[in-house]
Amino acid sequence: MRITSKGQVTIPQAIREKAGLLPNTEVEFEYVKGKVMLKPVGKTLSKGRRLVQALRGSAGPTKRGMSTDELMTLLRGDD
Repeated sequence: MRITSKGQVTIPQAIREKAGLLPNTEVEFEYVKGKVMLKPVGKTLSKGRRLVQALRGSAGPTKRGMSTDELMTLLRGDD
């Protein structure tokens, strides 16, 4: 395995699965006693939780601060 000119390397799938390194997992590197260590930062989020976080706030500034009733009226198209 080689490191690219951009410093990138592909972590083999079997190792990612064993370590729980899912797509979009934040990781950090440490240099300990001559070895490079890679570990996830904080708690790894489930696919559903990542989706909720990605969608949170995606309504844009014009929809923020609306009540549930206001949002339901907007979504239903009620006048």
